[in-house]
Amino acid sequence: MFLIFAATQSNAQECKGGLGDAVISQDFGSGTGYGPALPGTVTNYSYTSNTCPPDGSYTIATGTSGCFGNSWHTVLQDHTGNPNGYMMIINASNNPGQFFRQQTQIGALCPNTTYEFSAYILNLILPPTCGGQSSRPNITFSIETVDGRVLNPGPDANTGDIFPTSSPTWVKKGTFFTTPAGVTEVVVRMVNNAPGGCGNDLLLDDISFRACGPVVQANFAGQASVTSQNVCEGQPAEYDITTIQGEGYTAPQYQWQRNFNGSNGWIDIPGATGTSYHVSFPSSQLGNYQYRQGVAEGDNIASLNCRVYSNPVTLEVTKYPDVPVIPPASVCEGDVLTLTASGGASYSWTGPNLPATTQNPLVIPNVTAAMAGQYKVIVTSAAGCPQPGTVEVTVKPKPVITISPPVAICQSASTSLSAYAPGAVSYSWSPATGLSDPNSQNPVASPQQTTVYTVTVVGANDCSNTAQVEVKVVDRPVADAGKDKKIFEGQSVTLDGKGNGEILSYEWTPADHLSDPHSATPTANPIDDITYTLTVTSLNSCFTAQDQVFVRVYKKIVIPNTFTPNNDGTNDIWNIEALETYAQSTITIYNKSGQQVYYDIGYAKPWTGNFKGKQLPAGTYYYVIDLKNGAPMLSGWVLLVR
Repeated sequence: MFLIFAATQSNAQECKGGLGDAVISQDFGSGTGYGPALPGTVTNYSYTSNTCPPDGSYTIATGTSGCFGNSWHTVLQDHTGNPNGYMMIINASNNPGQFFRQQTQIGALCPNTTYEFSAYILNLILPPTCGGQSSRPNITFSIETVDGRVLNPGPDANTGDIFPTSSPTWVKKGTFFTTPAGVTEVVVRMVNNAPGGCGNDLLLDDISFRACGPVVQANFAGQASVTSQNVCEGQPAEYDITTIQGEGYTAPQYQWQRNFNGSNGWIDIPGATGTSYHVSFPSSQLGNYQYRQGVAEGDNIASLNCRVYSNPVTLEVTKYPDVPVIPPASVCEGDVLTLTASGGASYSWTGPNLPATTQNPLVIPNVTAAMAGQYKVIVTSAAGCPQPGTVEVTVKPKPVITISPPVAICQSASTSLSAYAPGAVSYSWSPATGLSDPNSQNPVASPQQTTVYTVTVVGANDCSNTAQVEVKVVDRPVADAGKDKKIFEGQSVTLDGKGNGEILSYEWTPADHLSDPHSATPTANPIDDITYTLTVTSLNSCFTAQDQVFVRVYKKIVIPNTFTPNNDGTNDIWNIEALETYAQSTITIYNKSGQQVYYDIGYAKPWTGNFKGKQLPAGTYYYVIDLKNGAPMLSGWVLLVR
């Protein structure tokens, strides 16, 4: 029953600005049961005490339920949400026509003033009713002078069809009109343009008139976005409230109103008729203080029914936060300090060697002695009112521990541990494995493997500290002299000795021909085959281990290239020096034709120049010697002279 109130350009009674308070309001009252019937001059429909009135009837009640085979919505409260609020329940007549007429009182309205007339309407019909083809409420509002002149010609006088909805939905419908000069009362007519029967049943509530005028935006300090201020209790406050005026009046007049703590509603402020208003609170008292500006055309400002109003601006005086006392804190050095303030919306902490922080609770890890002293917190309410608080913090020293140094012991041996702290009341060692008494100041440790022991010392001030000591367990070592070596006489070789475990020293025996018998990898240059023994000694001289390496020394081979087997006693045999030391070596000799004329293993008897018991002729012969030690084969020629 009320067009959305942006009027079209074809409507002369267009409202371009804002609205005042409701100057006439019909909400049908509230209570239990049924409300009283309306006067016969208001409606020609029949009144009934039935929440489901028949066609052409109405009732005044708080809701509907189960009507007409549940084809109506169940509505349990009026438009404002009041479960005890009455509304007009209407079952439309089969014949379209006027169903509501009401005349305002003389002087209720102001002349030469534009008003909004509005009402809230709810289509009671559920969408599936009548096969989805139910009749829809369609209402024309006619605002007339007492002598019948229509004041709201134009399209906004008609609501158009109000469609059914799946859930109860109130819609605001209305029209605008302007009172002529000298007119202070009007007649309101509502005409139902649709027939009853199946559909066109509705609820009507909250019929009102509001003056229309310019949009008035009130603010603090001339800033449209600032419409509220917070002041702390007892503090002075000075503000200028100004407004931004929209178009609408040719000769506007002003009246400022106040509403303190909502107790008495809006009240005119005597003498406050200027375009701005100055607010002064010498000592602000708790409360919520609202101000707004009323505007009307000329002398109409004297009537509350002629005004439009700005938005309210609010000055809220709030109390300072109630900050609970923070008890003193005592914390051990190195521990975490936690301080908690409450009672506000934000917090700012400062303290010894502490930069300002908004953290709350305040958590400081690894506290030092330099952080002892007074901490301050500013507790600020949501309204910005600050209140200080303090707390004393004591940082207790932790025990200073002197502990025995790291130690190495032989496997299956023991050692004494010791710890000392002045004023200590208890000692506790962990792990307890291998300790004679883990709660002793000086336990005996017999670990089977290297272990780091931690002692926790508690002082007389209940603060604790820890210290650690490692007990290294020396296992049996393993000696490795390396692989056997082979060299030729005059050469040298590096021995590959090593040991596994905690090794204190290395020693090779015999020390003959070694560059350093105490090195794990000395250089050896023996002149004959030799076996070296490596002895490794573990840490603390707990254990020793040995291993051997054999060094084979091959003699240097000297091969002459001529011999004279003529039995003169000189150079009668082919004497290859040191070849006999290679017991597995082979030597093969060939003539120029490639025929083998000599073969021997070990060369125990040198070649005399014979083959099969006969002397070979003088000449050049060729040899191949394989020492069988992995060395390259030796080959060449020898001259036999006779």
